[in-house]
Amino acid sequence: MEMRTRDTGANDIVVCHMGQMPYAPAWELQKQIQQELITGKRAKPPEHRRHVMLLVEHPPVYTLGKSGDATNLLVSETFLKSKGATFFHIDRGGDITFHGPGQIVGYPILDLARIDPDIHLYLRNLEETIIRLCADYDVPTTRVEGKTGVWIGPEGADSDRKICAMGIRCSRWVTMHGFALNVNTDLSYFNHIVPCGIQDRTVTSLAKETGAPVDMREAQDRLLAHFQAVFGLQAEILGPDESIAYEQESTGASFPLSSS
Repeated sequence: MEMRTRDTGANDIVVCHMGQMPYAPAWELQKQIQQELITGKRAKPPEHRRHVMLLVEHPPVYTLGKSGDATNLLVSETFLKSKGATFFHIDRGGDITFHGPGQIVGYPILDLARIDPDIHLYLRNLEETIIRLCADYDVPTTRVEGKTGVWIGPEGADSDRKICAMGIRCSRWVTMHGFALNVNTDLSYFNHIVPCGIQDRTVTSLAKETGAPVDMREAQDRLLAHFQAVFGLQAEILGPDESIAYEQESTGASFPLSSS
């Protein structure tokens, strides 16, 4: 597929490796960064602040999108607590999904007006990024018509299986939320939900498809290379300590940011 980008000269992105981070502060941080970009757009003259992507691993957590069906959570919150998991009803699109260790969760906070103001293209470009990453590990993936995310075909399995879930929110063309790629994820956590509200399909991971654990940092590096190529962006990549300092300085975050 053709990837369209608009050359505005404002094509820099800061990638923040946040490490393992609880869901609530990560959600709050996204909202603050999104608002910073929107404030810059409204300034006179406009201030083209850099795009940001947060890369995190979350402790076990289930999130339900604003239009999701709460009955797709198949267990009680008391049961979730016994498993060390939490639950949030949040402001993205999509239904219910799981985040946890061994997963690459990416939150691109982009001003699409400076890239291409097309939500459908944005989602297809996110999918393309993951499709290229999976190809690096000889894992063939595809799209399923009418269903957002990245999938692997039956090929010996009972059904198509999702390897990457996606859900976003966009305000004044500035995005938040993003994607969750199962790399070495404990897939048993998905047994407690109807993933993404889809009854007849399953989930998988890179480790399951390749038959061996995958180096997380290598997968992140590959993902970032493909993301920059697909979106036409140049990244400044920060480690956990630098990322926390950068976000506290740029957003004035009034809550603790921790990579542990």
